[in-house]
Amino acid sequence: MFAERERRMQQKEQISGCVERIVFRNEENGWTVLDLQRDDGTVCKAVGVMPLVYPGLMLQAYGAFTEHPSFGEQFQVERYEQSLPSTVPAILRYLASGAVKGVGLSLAARIVQKFGADSLRILEEDPLQLAKIRGITEEKARKIGEAFSRQKTLRELIAFFAVYAIPATAAVSLYQQYGALALSAVRSDPYQLCVGRQTVSFEQADRIGEDMGYAVDDRRRVQAGVLYVLQHNLDNGHTCLPADRLLPTAAAMLGVDPQAAQDAAERLQEQRKIVCRPTDGGLMIHLPELYEAELTIARELKSRAAVPAASPAAVQKQLHRLEKQSGLTYHEKQRQAILSAACHRVFILTGGPGTGKTTTLRGIVRLMENMGEKVALAAPTGRAAKRITELTGHEAKTLHRLLEAQFGDGERLRFLRDGSNPVDADTLIIDEASMVDVVLLSRTLVALRPYTRVILVGDADQLPSVGPGSVLLDALQSGIIPAVQLTEVFRQAFESSIVSNAHRILCGQEPAYCSKTGDFFLIPTRGEEETVQTVVDLCTRRLPDRYGFTVFEGLQVLCPGRRGGVSTARLNRALQQAVNPAAEDKPSVTLDGDTVIYPGDKVIQTRNNYDIPWTRDNGENGSGVLNGDIGVLIGNHSGREVVTVRYDDRVAEYTAADLRDLDPAYAVTVHKSQGSEFEAVVLPLLHVPDKLCYRNLLYTAVTRARQLLIVVGSGETVRRMVQNARRVRRYTALADLLRQEAEP
Repeated sequence: MFAERERRMQQKEQISGCVERIVFRNEENGWTVLDLQRDDGTVCKAVGVMPLVYPGLMLQAYGAFTEHPSFGEQFQVERYEQSLPSTVPAILRYLASGAVKGVGLSLAARIVQKFGADSLRILEEDPLQLAKIRGITEEKARKIGEAFSRQKTLRELIAFFAVYAIPATAAVSLYQQYGALALSAVRSDPYQLCVGRQTVSFEQADRIGEDMGYAVDDRRRVQAGVLYVLQHNLDNGHTCLPADRLLPTAAAMLGVDPQAAQDAAERLQEQRKIVCRPTDGGLMIHLPELYEAELTIARELKSRAAVPAASPAAVQKQLHRLEKQSGLTYHEKQRQAILSAACHRVFILTGGPGTGKTTTLRGIVRLMENMGEKVALAAPTGRAAKRITELTGHEAKTLHRLLEAQFGDGERLRFLRDGSNPVDADTLIIDEASMVDVVLLSRTLVALRPYTRVILVGDADQLPSVGPGSVLLDALQSGIIPAVQLTEVFRQAFESSIVSNAHRILCGQEPAYCSKTGDFFLIPTRGEEETVQTVVDLCTRRLPDRYGFTVFEGLQVLCPGRRGGVSTARLNRALQQAVNPAAEDKPSVTLDGDTVIYPGDKVIQTRNNYDIPWTRDNGENGSGVLNGDIGVLIGNHSGREVVTVRYDDRVAEYTAADLRDLDPAYAVTVHKSQGSEFEAVVLPLLHVPDKLCYRNLLYTAVTRARQLLIVVGSGETVRRMVQNARRVRRYTALADLLRQEAEP
C-alpha cells in the first residue's frame, strides 16, 4: 500500500473540477493553495502558481500528487487551464470572492440578480450597463469593467501558454513586464519570450513561432537565436563569445545560412542589444550588461592601481610593531604580502593550502586596524563568510549582506549600498575571490568610496565562479594589479597528506595514498554499484564508528557531477535510504517532481533567495538564504503552509514555491562545495565524464577536506584527472580591459 502511494505521488496526472475555496495566496507571485471540488465529487487541495484563480472557476490542472509534512496530500500544479463559470450560483460565488476589484458580496448579489447568467458577458462587453443597478455610477461601472478586462488579459495569456505546456509563472512574468499588452506582444514577436528576463526556452518559443507562420529565416527568429546562444553560455561561465564560434553555432541551431546569423548580429549591434569588441584574436560578442560589468571592474581596479604606492618605510615600522605585539615573525613572502597590501589601494593575495594565507590575512587585518583603518571582510557565500570569521576572529559578511541586497519590483535584485550610499569601510577584503562572478564584483566595487582599499584573496588554482567570469585569474593575468602568491608550504602543513597531495596534484604528480594510518586514502572499487555501496558504508558505519563523523556533522560526500552512474543524484538517493528512509507515517515533500525528501533530510539551497524569512535561536528575524547553504529539513514550524529548514542557528520558512531551490545534500558537487571546508570528505571517482575529468576539479575537491579525505573508485581515474592540466576555458574580457590604456 505504501509503495503504491509513493508511486502515485510521483506520477504526472490531470485533475479537473470547480474551485471551492482559496486557502492561501501570495499576491506578489501568484502562489496559491486552494480547495478543488473534483468532477467525481471529492475535494482535494491544489497548490501552485495560479494567479486570478477564484472560487466558482472551472479548473483543469496538470501535475502530480505530493505529501506536505503537516497538511497531507496535495496536488502540485505545474500548468492549468481555466474557464469562467456559466451557472448563476457559480457566477455569484466567483464575483463574491473578490475576483473583480470593486465588487464585493453585496454588489455581486445585485449584479447577478439583475443580469443572471449574462453577468460576466456584461462586465466584459458592456460594463456601463452596471450603472442601471442602484448605487453604481457610470465611473464605478467603468472601473469595474477595466478591472475585469485586465484579468481577462492574464487569463488569456495563461491559456495561450498552456497549449505549449508553458507554466503560468512565465505568463505572470510577462504580464508584469507588459501589462495589458502582454498577449499582443507575444503575438507580435513570440521569440522575445526566450531572451532577456524571460524563462521560456527557445524550443518553446519556436513552437509558437512555427504555429504563427514565422519563416525559418525570419529576422526576429534569427536575432533571438543569436541572443539565446549568448545568454545560454552564461551558464558555462562565459561573459562573451568569439564571433567565429557564436554565429556558426547559432546558425546550426536555427537551421539557417551562417550569413543570416552574421546579418542578425549586425542588426543586434545597431539596436545595442549586443556589444562587439575587436581583439587581436578576432571579434568578441558580449551581452551589454556583462560587458558593462567587466568594464566597470576594470575601471575601478585600474583607478586604484594608479594611486601612487605609499612609502614602505612607515608601513614597515607598523609591521615591526605588530610582530612584537603578536609574538610572530612573518615569513619573507608573508611580510611582502602584508606590506604590499598596506602600500597599495588594490592588491591580490593568493596561495594554496598550508602556505600561510590565513596567517597573512590576519596580519593584514591587524595592520590595517593598527593604522586606524576600518576594515570590512566579505565572502561570496554564507559558509565562506562563516569560515573566514572563525579563522580571523573578525566578523565577515556575505557580499550580498554587505551591499544590503533587496528585491525591488518584479523580484529584480537591488542593493541599498551604491555610489550614493557607499559601504562604510577604508579597506574591503574579499575572501574566496575566485568564486565571485563579474556582476556581483562590479556591483561591489561601485558601492565603495573611490579610495577604499580593495584586497582580493583566493586560490587561483581552484575552480572559477559558478556565475559568469573569471575575475581572480583575469586580474592576475592582466599583470597590472599588485599581487603576491604564497608558494612555500610550511613544515607543519606538510605533515598532512591532504596538503602535500594537493600540491602534488598541482605539479602534475599523482597523490601518495596512506596505507593504514594517515588522512588520505584510496579505496579501489570496480563498478558503480560497489562504489555506491562503499560510499554508503563509509558514511553510515565506518567513519562514524572510527572518527565520529556523520553526514550531518563534519562529513561531506563530493561528486564531480549531478548526473550519471556515481553522481549526486544516485548517491543522495542511496544515502537517504540508508540514513533517513521513507516510512508509512513519515510525511514527504516533493521538490521537482521526482525528488522526494522527508523531515530529517540534509538539504542545500541551490540559488540565492533573499525573500525566505528566518528566525535565529536568539529571536532575531531576517530574510535570505544563499546558494550553497546546507541545512536539515525539520518539517512544519509555525502551523502555516510552510516547510522549515534549520541552518546552523536559524530556522528558515519555505513556501511550496520556494522548494524548487532545495536539493538533497548528502552528496553535493565539487562546484557547490567551493568556499566550504569539511572535517572529512568522501570523493567517489569511478567513471568521470571527460568534461569533468581535469586537474583543477580534483584539486578543489581535495582542498575541501581538513582532517580526512577518502577517494572511492579508480586510481586510474585519479591519474587521468591529474594529467589533464587544461582549465575549463572561459571567454572573458576583464584581463584585456585591464591592460587597455584607453577605454573604448
